[in-house]
Amino acid sequence: MARYTGASCRQCRREGMKLFLKGDRCYTDKCALDRRNYAPGQHGQGRKKVSNYGEQLREKQKVKRIYGVLETQFRNLYERAEKMPGKTGANLLSLLERRLDNVVYRMGLAASRKEARQLVTHAHFTLNGKKVDIPSLTVNVGDVIAVKETSKSSAKFKALVENNTRIAPNWLENNLDEMCAKVVSLPTREDIDLEIAEHLIIELYSK
Repeated sequence: MARYTGASCRQCRREGMKLFLKGDRCYTDKCALDRRNYAPGQHGQGRKKVSNYGEQLREKQKVKRIYGVLETQFRNLYERAEKMPGKTGANLLSLLERRLDNVVYRMGLAASRKEARQLVTHAHFTLNGKKVDIPSLTVNVGDVIAVKETSKSSAKFKALVENNTRIAPNWLENNLDEMCAKVVSLPTREDIDLEIAEHLIIELYSK
């Protein structure tokens, strides 16, 4: 499957905000956005007037980059959100939050969503006791996500647990000592601490 393989910091600079794509590095003075707070490329420092369509497109691209999803995946999630009761924008963000790779990141068992996706792909996690290797799986209320028994003793996961400072969201019942979490409710818009104007995405897809 096609996947962006370029510099992660370039994406943050393009969106003009930290997307936290490189884990702990984003919190240090090595962050590229802090050093060069302008868009990449030859004309990155030029002043440009952005149209309404441009604002909508940038917002969609930003959310795709935060969660690490491709255009087709994003469009499919939007169509699912549209059919669900409630506000489409809030439903879309809820579905993105419920992706397995994002849940692993929210649990504090990966430094970034990109790393979480890799760990899930390498089958280090179980869902309700069964081994999984599909990062895009959507979790539901009552699901239990855990590190596989044979992986718990690895230096990688021990270091992640020891150095974790992230607070799990309210919709997850997190147990770092056991390296597992249970989904106790569906994430609401208030649970998502990201600067996202989802109405712009809805406007873009509604045209």
